[in-house]
Amino acid sequence: MIVPELDNPFWTSLCTRHRALALRKDGAARYPAEFAPFLGVASADVDATEAIEYLVEPGEALYLLGVVPKVTSGWVLNAYGPLAQMICTMPIPVIDGPEVIRLSAAHREDVLALTALVYPHYFRPRTMELGRYFGIYQDGRLAAIIGERLGMDAYQEISAVCTHPDFSARGYARRLLALLSNDNLERGRTPFLHVSHQNHRAKLLYEQVGYRHRRDIDFWSLCRA
Repeated sequence: MIVPELDNPFWTSLCTRHRALALRKDGAARYPAEFAPFLGVASADVDATEAIEYLVEPGEALYLLGVVPKVTSGWVLNAYGPLAQMICTMPIPVIDGPEVIRLSAAHREDVLALTALVYPHYFRPRTMELGRYFGIYQDGRLAAIIGERLGMDAYQEISAVCTHPDFSARGYARRLLALLSNDNLERGRTPFLHVSHQNHRAKLLYEQVGYRHRRDIDFWSLCRA
């Protein structure tokens, strides 16, 4: 399956679903820092020197996925291991479990505390505004969450699938994953996600519920030299 949108997901999302948020210069665009530390470029042939000088603050590191620009010696690109990009095209059986609620600004501090514990680096104070977020509370505590981050017309990234260690092995992530993936399929959007090959537990869960490997996609960070 050839899906150019998914081969350059940061750029495509910033040009479609999140275009109103995009900070743009020539062939490059980024999310505001309070939303996500992501930068996208139109193609690998783009000379983005002037654009990234404009878009990236001193001391700031941004992440790129799938496509990187040509950069001068004043910039450092650090390559990480490729991520597995996975998609789901069929409904997932929903297991029984506790109530799932739509998360709002009233839950922001709980979400930030949980993501800081088990999903650090990429979740920012306004990341929840990029899409819908859902969670499960148990004993007055936020036990598990899931959300939507990157998005295009026909595709929706599923993100921040995480469970507090005190509530692991209860099937909460599986329940949330099924509910949100199925909802997007019903809306005509194919859910996709990214996971490190080193995160064996998460990758196995996604495979078990019906996500399949689409491709490996390269992942970098960019900062000033």
